[in-house]
Amino acid sequence: LIDPQTIYFSYDTKLGRDVTVGPHVVFGPAVTVANNATIRPFCHIEGAKIAEGTVVGPFARLRPGTKLAKDARVGNFVEIKNTELGEGSKISHLTYLGDARVGNDANIGAGTITCNYDGFSKQITEIGPGAFIGSNTALVAPLDVGEGAIVGAGSTIYRDVPADSLAVARAQQSNRVDGATKLRKSKRARKHKRGDR
Repeated sequence: LIDPQTIYFSYDTKLGRDVTVGPHVVFGPAVTVANNATIRPFCHIEGAKIAEGTVVGPFARLRPGTKLAKDARVGNFVEIKNTELGEGSKISHLTYLGDARVGNDANIGAGTITCNYDGFSKQITEIGPGAFIGSNTALVAPLDVGEGAIVGAGSTIYRDVPADSLAVARAQQSNRVDGATKLRKSKRARKHKRGDR
């Protein structure tokens, strides 16, 4: 425990051997941490099972139903709920995974979210072993991303992606020469006409 006075344990927290816990970590109820895991500073963990050699944080939140397999990596500002992360898989930063199953050795890019709730019920996202999910991707559940598939950055994926396929879902980029200048001029004219300050 790097700074024991700043760490909060629940009555049932279980830590294995040679676990390292950074400052300002909160362990809510029903947390188990296996041997040689590392919990970096400012993490909030509840209802989670963390396997051997896993690294979590800093600033990660693990919510109930989270299961991290051996040597998984969960980085800063990642939130996980009711999700299984496979052995050696990585979610490095700025991501939300809810109601998901991620296979071994998958990589989840920054800004990825699972859209798991449609306003009525929760749906599951399956991500196969070795899949690569590009940054800023929205995965609209129910969804199955196959083994070894790659999803291009900035995509909204709402149909299953077969194994070893490349999925890209982006609108066509359009650059309008002097478009920004014209837009600013138009906005200023409207503002002036209304008398806005």
